[in-house]
Amino acid sequence: MLILAVDTTSSSGSTALLDNEKLLGEINLDSPETHSERLLPCIHFLLASFKKTIHDIEGYALAVGPGSFTGIRIGMSLIKSFVYASGKPAAPVSTLEALAKKMSFSQERLFCPILDARKGEVYSALYERRQGTLKVLIDQGVYKPDALFTQFPSRRAIVFLGNGMSVYRGKIKDYFKDKARFSSRSCFIAYEIGLLGLRLLRENKGIDSLSLEPLYFRKSQAEEKKK
Repeated sequence: MLILAVDTTSSSGSTALLDNEKLLGEINLDSPETHSERLLPCIHFLLASFKKTIHDIEGYALAVGPGSFTGIRIGMSLIKSFVYASGKPAAPVSTLEALAKKMSFSQERLFCPILDARKGEVYSALYERRQGTLKVLIDQGVYKPDALFTQFPSRRAIVFLGNGMSVYRGKIKDYFKDKARFSSRSCFIAYEIGLLGLRLLRENKGIDSLSLEPLYFRKSQAEEKKK
């Protein structure tokens, strides 16, 4: 199955083309340009590099959030249009789950994807690797860091990854001391989005364009101002 995977949920945007589990190509950009400027050229370059067109894509995998409201909307709008026009299925994937999957090759077993949600909050969850799969120990959501970290086991090593890692590095060290592990891996996750999306598509859990919705854990600033 040829899959186009897209992540626009943060400044570390990425796009990947997969042939089942095999990564054919991935473009990772952390640049001042917006996703609206760079996403379509990245997709065009990937497809052209393998002499493919958008008509060859058999399924789409999209990071639906949490993350930047603007970034999520850009990726959502484009993939919705592709899905609608092609009739091919889309697989919605959590940004946090993809970050956890990226960490799961570590020797440790507990993984905390952590994204800065601003306003003194983070988007986060806690996962544990069990028999090759990720199990949710703490549900993904928006948390005050202190309220989140007090729920974590204090005597087990925990690997952190995400842009919230640097923002709250001091607090993480205060809570977990030498049990804190800060992953050196990048936050580019299009390949992981593709792998998780492939699993959903194989399980016939792909959805149409009308059913594809963003994953928000709170209202945007614009919505709050309206209220």
